[in-house]
Amino acid sequence: MALSWWDRRPSALGTATGAVAGLVAITPAAGFIAPIMAIPVGIVVSGLCYYCIRLRVRLGVDESLDVWAVHGMGGVWGALATGLFADPAVSGGAAGLIYGNPAQVGLQALGVVVVAAFAFSVSYGLGRLLSTFVGLRVPGREETLGLDLSQHAERAYGGAVS
Repeated sequence: MALSWWDRRPSALGTATGAVAGLVAITPAAGFIAPIMAIPVGIVVSGLCYYCIRLRVRLGVDESLDVWAVHGMGGVWGALATGLFADPAVSGGAAGLIYGNPAQVGLQALGVVVVAAFAFSVSYGLGRLLSTFVGLRVPGREETLGLDLSQHAERAYGGAVS
């Protein structure tokens, strides 16, 4: 919220998106880092996800839920942060960079690459399959009208359907 306020104006959607980004980033690290280390994880993920959303908008990528910016990039940061901040006292033995184990960052980065390759491959394959049989887009007129009306014959936010 602070970033969007500084940049233009705060919004409820931006605040909720920021909360989700924080949850996404801390999830990989939750059982491995001290609670106080959630603060730097949250500070970094807020800026990272906010500017990834702005990049997506600037590039004109059609991705309405900001899944790449929030879940993708927030998850990447969370995985790498685990390699940085893993505390052997919390994790039961696993140590990150700040506790003398720089190799953990490399292992986390390898994990990010493997998961990203798998997710991209499966998503691409499923997208191609769906595109072949049912298509991935609605006609432009239906998109302009709104999918709540064109696909479900009801309004999502009040008002009667005529």
